[in-house]
Amino acid sequence: MGPALKGSRETGSAEPILRLFHVTKRFGGTTALDDASLEVRAGEVMGLLGQNGSGKSTLIRILAGYHAPEEGGELEIGGRPVRLPLRPGEFRALGMAFVHQDAALLPALTVTENLRVGALSGRTLGPVNWRREAAHVALLLEEFGIDCDPFERVERLRPWQRPLLAILRAVDEVRRLMREGGVRHGLLILDEPTSGVGDVGVGRLFDVMRRVKDGGFGILFVSHDLDEVLAITDRVTVLRDGRVAGSGPTREIGKEALIEMIVGRPLSAVSPAPRESAAGSEAVRVTALTGPGVRGASFRVAAGEVLGLTGLTGSGFAEVGALIAGALPASSGDLRLDREPHALAAMTPRKAIAAGLAYVPSDRLRAGCVGELTIAENLALPVLDRLVEMGALKPSVLAEHGGALCRRFEVRPAEPALRFEALSGGNQQKTVLAKWLQLAPRLLILEEPTQGVDVGSREQIFAAIRHWAAEGAAVLCASSDHGELARLCGRVLIFRQGKIAAELGGSDVSLERMAYESFGSAAAIAG
Repeated sequence: MGPALKGSRETGSAEPILRLFHVTKRFGGTTALDDASLEVRAGEVMGLLGQNGSGKSTLIRILAGYHAPEEGGELEIGGRPVRLPLRPGEFRALGMAFVHQDAALLPALTVTENLRVGALSGRTLGPVNWRREAAHVALLLEEFGIDCDPFERVERLRPWQRPLLAILRAVDEVRRLMREGGVRHGLLILDEPTSGVGDVGVGRLFDVMRRVKDGGFGILFVSHDLDEVLAITDRVTVLRDGRVAGSGPTREIGKEALIEMIVGRPLSAVSPAPRESAAGSEAVRVTALTGPGVRGASFRVAAGEVLGLTGLTGSGFAEVGALIAGALPASSGDLRLDREPHALAAMTPRKAIAAGLAYVPSDRLRAGCVGELTIAENLALPVLDRLVEMGALKPSVLAEHGGALCRRFEVRPAEPALRFEALSGGNQQKTVLAKWLQLAPRLLILEEPTQGVDVGSREQIFAAIRHWAAEGAAVLCASSDHGELARLCGRVLIFRQGKIAAELGGSDVSLERMAYESFGSAAAIAG
């Protein structure tokens, strides 16, 4: 199905709440949104789909007033034109409310306090009648079928209950604006609200969403999960490379056509991929790894192999490295590293380093190194015992050690006394790699290794990874950048809903194939 809404003003029987036309947004030389249009009607759930980097987040931030679009974009709310860009917070007066992944609830406060904070913040000073506020919240909970004590602290609730409360808070606040501020319609914008809530939580959340739309609200549902989009949306819009790739009734488009819109190629060009064995001797075997975001993942890595891990946001691929390295607590699983067994539930970062494992996290500034320390001090941290002489760490030894690693890994400027936080992103990443590769790890785990890195540093980092693999190390590379994985990896594991859904090898390690498998059916997940 071709695009039904690409600059044209789509009409329908239901009254449009929001219409966005010809919206473009550039960041320097990068076009994040390119003539994009969107419509959400009263009493419907509109799905917004697209790969990472497709422009979904940019569009949402424009509606929130966080980004200003280029000139020429138009916005209508309830049929009335609204000037762009929106002022920060203006969306509230227009009847819009946002619910994000983190739900933005205060754990130490009660359900009533969290749900009524918006209404209470605008009242005059004086005592709060908490009994009356709790009665209001109790009616709201009953209306939407949520079994919850209004006086319970949020930190004691089940994780899947929290996004439901965030939705109810948003609905309640928009209703208040409709009563008091002349707002005609309510629009909820739900940005990946199902991430991490589990199957039970998704079902309950969908029940609440249906009740909200039956009350006349429009809902913009942003998600990576095709099965969820097919289950809950009435219409769907797909963004690809900042442009609208297609839009229309969900039931008429169907899953295969949606995947084609997302990927940009016909499914006939993306054939099913058989599982393929890695060449070389097995160096690493992970069995039944389970922990936050991951359920029973098992795989192996050969000596000299760079194995890629990818998937959609919240699919679990990003947590695998931290679980293996002990940076996140694994509930179960086993690691065999060069035939040495390790129980992952008992793994700690200290044990991981002693076992010959190096872990390079995605947040290099906060988790990879200490920003306030110098380059030399950061590089010395894993090997202090080697550098200390007679109980003292001499500045000359520290500088010599740091300078040698800066030269070896082409850190610029090669000034060991410079603070780590003063380096560019690419040179920070090269420093983090130098910090761990000096230990000659047998297993190197990388998370988003070239995120926010310039082109020159990117190539140097690629070269370092390939070199280390050629030396016989096993490399695990978790990345949302499919182009990066296609260049580095001979095999890639695709995660969905915390499990390995597909394994790609050889010519199937392509951008199109990885995107297709990432959006594939949940029924394909092993186990």
